Amino acid sequence: MFKRPMVISYHQSRFSWYLMNRKRLQPWVGLPNILAQDFLVPELLQDAASPARLARETMDWLDAAAHAPERLDALTAKFIQLHHSLQRDTATIAADVFQKILQN
Repeated sequence: MFKRPMVISYHQSRFSWYLMNRKRLQPWVGLPNILAQDFLVPELLQDAASPARLARETMDWLDAAAHAPERLDALTAKFIQLHHSLQRDTATIAADVFQKILQN
């Protein structure tokens, strides 16, 4: 969660892809996209993860930095929102869980 543009790419063996793709419960594989439940950043999976496509998607982000800074600003704002949604008082939450377990 560096709050920076990225391109997510996964490629695995055909058999593993077949098994995983059959059980796919959601359309996203990258953590930022899963958390946002939207395609914030491109995901290039299996055959789509070609060098040419990776280069093109990366160049799109670099071009956005020069010619469409509002696109990067919107992405950064969404990343900040996700980052804040993940912040929790984990010590208190864990203590509450342990307390409930010990009381039973």
